[in-house]
Amino acid sequence: MSKEVRHIKTVSQYHQLLGLPMPDHPHFSVVEMNTVRPPEMDGGFVLSYGFYIIFLKRDPEGKFKYRYGQRSFDLAVSAAEQENDFEASKLFFMSPGQVLAIENNNPEASAISGWMILVHPDFLWKTTLARTISRHEFFHYSVSESLFLAPQEEQKVLSIIRSIQEEYRSKIDKYSQDVVIAELELLFTYAERFYNRQFVTRKITNHGILEKLEAALDAWFTNDDLLKSGLPTVQYISDKLHISPNYLRSLLKSFTGLNTQEHIHNKLIEKAKEKLAMTDLSVSQIAYELGFGHPTSFSKLFKNKTSFSPAAFRDSL
Repeated sequence: MSKEVRHIKTVSQYHQLLGLPMPDHPHFSVVEMNTVRPPEMDGGFVLSYGFYIIFLKRDPEGKFKYRYGQRSFDLAVSAAEQENDFEASKLFFMSPGQVLAIENNNPEASAISGWMILVHPDFLWKTTLARTISRHEFFHYSVSESLFLAPQEEQKVLSIIRSIQEEYRSKIDKYSQDVVIAELELLFTYAERFYNRQFVTRKITNHGILEKLEAALDAWFTNDDLLKSGLPTVQYISDKLHISPNYLRSLLKSFTGLNTQEHIHNKLIEKAKEKLAMTDLSVSQIAYELGFGHPTSFSKLFKNKTSFSPAAFRDSL
């Protein structure tokens, strides 16, 4: 879908776009999706936001297709997904500056249901959440890596959202911001827990990703010109697996306790040990063959990972 990106800088602008009354607070809003009247923009639109958005959405009829970056997905949930990932509810998060395209697949279908929480960065000013919100990796995931919610998880999220909405609709006083910030932090903590559960319950899919990771690293290190191509980057591996770097890191941490860079280094050390044991190449030659521009960097990494220098490891054999 080639459409011009429309930049929505404020919460009030987004309310106007969706046909909603002006928000009670200029930098914060809680929106029930069944009150939204999406604008007619040739079947879809592309938006860039200047604020954080937390979506809890249901679209069982597959009315909308969403595109985030180069990835697209339907909010409709297949029977297999329902079996593995509970219900059609999805929770996902967007940060300021991210772009989301929305296409209307089925104009005759009923409207999407769910909730949105809109939080402008100015609302977080001088709060602890202003410093910590970026640490939540789900704000950096692509939307197609959204969180599938079990029924009891959905009820927990809904209870927090409704509590936030109640505070939002109450008369604003000097405690209002503190209460909302505390509720948001609670919501994010539960999201961390539920994402970790998803890594475990979707183990077949995730094990497939681990296998693809190993295959991608094996393919890289069998390249005959590693000196030119260098070591594989985390971004390269993530692109090969078609998932975001942060999501891959979280998945690997959950399953193995290691991040992506550590997996790359472990594969490199494995290949280095093979060459030290099975060839007569010098340490410098092995370093160059593995993509290092400087043999000292290779030796330092090898000793850090094995407690042996490459020469000492070879001698120990």
